[in-house]
Amino acid sequence: MADLAITDVKKSYDGKPVLHGVDIAIPDGHFVVIVGPSGCGKSTLLRMIAGLEDITSGTISIGGIEMNDIEPSDRGCAMVFQNYALYPHMTVRQNIAYPLRIAKLPQSERDSRVEQAAKILNLTDYLDRRPAQLSGGQRQRVAMGRAIVREPDVFLFDEPLSNLDALLRVQMRIEIKKLHKRLKATSIFVTHDQVEAMTLADTLIVMNAGRVEQIGSPSEIYRRPASVFVAGFMGAPAMNLLPAKADADGLVRLDGVADGIAIAQADVAKGRLLTVGIRPESIVLSTEVGSGLPATVDLVEELGGSRVAYCNFAGHEVAVVLPAGDENIEGSTIWLTLPQNAIHCFDRETGLRLARSTPNGRVLRAKNLSEAAP
Repeated sequence: MADLAITDVKKSYDGKPVLHGVDIAIPDGHFVVIVGPSGCGKSTLLRMIAGLEDITSGTISIGGIEMNDIEPSDRGCAMVFQNYALYPHMTVRQNIAYPLRIAKLPQSERDSRVEQAAKILNLTDYLDRRPAQLSGGQRQRVAMGRAIVREPDVFLFDEPLSNLDALLRVQMRIEIKKLHKRLKATSIFVTHDQVEAMTLADTLIVMNAGRVEQIGSPSEIYRRPASVFVAGFMGAPAMNLLPAKADADGLVRLDGVADGIAIAQADVAKGRLLTVGIRPESIVLSTEVGSGLPATVDLVEELGGSRVAYCNFAGHEVAVVLPAGDENIEGSTIWLTLPQNAIHCFDRETGLRLARSTPNGRVLRAKNLSEAAP
């Protein structure tokens, strides 16, 4: 096992930069998930760690040893790809043992490692089958077994669940997490799926346009996003993001709300343009007239255990998570309450999070600005 250090790593193609100085330190045994939209550079970074892509500048070290000029086969990394890349004419046993055969390990050592990997991945009963006789989840486990037998210092996963159906994705997420707990190997998992990222990671790295937006635990990133991008990307449904402006006395007024909603905000100059965010599950909904900010329900999405109401609020679309129920509220007027301790503020120009005061978690409803002031 080994720690991994990525220091000021940059990557350009034909002079066009795609990674802009990435700095990441991954302790030994951690499960790190790199998440971001397509084209953000996450798979490129993973391939650079594996040695499959050259580094334009910067350094990558594993276990304190610089890897820039080390061949991929000598880096101590094992990679699991989105495409299973199994040999169709070989059995499961032969597929798992293939990297050991290439390394010219003795037959007895190969057999021992294959049996151990098959036991870990519940593949013992399938060792004599060929890939065509397996399900998608079983094929992915074979690909993981081929990585495990190498006993690498670092596991690299490049969107390995993308080709599976929804149920198998859930099952494989659980299996990968159990596998990591058992092997305790340093693991880096790349995905564009924020649900996968939240459920798998010890540490989460959010990337955007070739840059690291935020590094932290899944809970920290969800509860305190560092930027508008992170706030909107992490969460399903996404955080509601509304335009606002700093008013007098360190307060903030949402655009389009005639009566005003005040949000205590520290050290913000009057007139500064802001973006206010609140999670759909944090908004309190009421059907009692005048009990909050009025909104019209345009659409309700049924999710079984809960519902998501998409509302028109002061000219903005706002999502609200509701408990399961049978009542039809589409087209009706409801009233929304925004708990102050659930509100996030960002600078509209830079997109970065702003520090704010939190006056005892007080809830602000549709009141005059003077009534809402601390």
